[in-house]
Amino acid sequence: MADRIPVVLVAGFLGSGKTTLLNHLLRNNRGTRIGVVVNDFGAINIDSMLVAGQVDAMVSLGNGCVCCAVDVTELDALFTRLAQPRAEIDVIVVEASGLAEPRNLIRMVVGSDNPRIRYGGLVEVVDAEQFPESSARHPELITHLRLADLVVVNKADRVSPQQLSRLRADVAALVAPAPVYGTTHGRIDPGLLFDEPLRETPRVAEQLSFDELLADHDHDDHSGHRHLHDDYTSVSFTSGRELDPRKLIGFLEDPPPGLFRAKGFAAFGVAGERRKFVLHMVGRHIVFEPGSWSRGEPRGARLVLIGAGLHTDAALARLRDTVHDAEVPLDPQSMLGVWRYTPH
Repeated sequence: MADRIPVVLVAGFLGSGKTTLLNHLLRNNRGTRIGVVVNDFGAINIDSMLVAGQVDAMVSLGNGCVCCAVDVTELDALFTRLAQPRAEIDVIVVEASGLAEPRNLIRMVVGSDNPRIRYGGLVEVVDAEQFPESSARHPELITHLRLADLVVVNKADRVSPQQLSRLRADVAALVAPAPVYGTTHGRIDPGLLFDEPLRETPRVAEQLSFDELLADHDHDDHSGHRHLHDDYTSVSFTSGRELDPRKLIGFLEDPPPGLFRAKGFAAFGVAGERRKFVLHMVGRHIVFEPGSWSRGEPRGARLVLIGAGLHTDAALARLRDTVHDAEVPLDPQSMLGVWRYTPH
């Protein structure tokens, strides 16, 4: 699971700031090799990014719109091109068109037969100023939000603090338990979406000098702008004891507010169960993969939680409650929840 390339979907209505967010990720990814599938070539200068070394692969469906490719095999061909080992891609970002149907995109990624990729979550971008009116004219936008694993309320500086607070509360009520992240100019820390790769010689991204890519960024430094954004939190949980699978599943199915990703591994205190279970969770999507412990590797659990506005003390307290302290092993039936999220 750790070696699979996450596919992050970025969607949102026209003008919400998807391209600005993508450009921000490309400029601030600390050496991550990003493969990008985009729908609209007008807003991103592909040649500029390729020359600058910021994007290692840029592909598009022949019809120019990934959401219209209902044939999963066609999207798989793109993923195959991006996920080939020699490309050394760390993450794939699919920027959907402003009129895309997110449900189809999710289905394409989750249904892909490519063993080198995994679903990395749906990020829905919302224009803080325009969303109330846009969603009233296009009620389907509310449905799209409910599919999101993370909602980014962008352009937060264009509304009053009271309007922003009210909008975030309304969005949070729609998408709970998915976190709602407020920002301006698409500024979101890449660490919330994907991990910085570990390499012997980290790649250093070249400085971009192309007007097309800097146009959205130049005005960020004007003193008149408010730089509103949320921080994301990462916290680790380690246990030398085995976990109760039912309690862990309960934690994942009813996650603490703000949790976006969880990853790691666990041993379960179940009779006859000696395997190592690798966990990967993005939003509502949970996957366990059973494997073997390395020679000399201590049994136990290590999980990393990543979220926006995550209350770490409460989350860790809930995880401590998943430890199986009793000497008597649990019944094998307690693994049913884990098997429900294990690929066959």
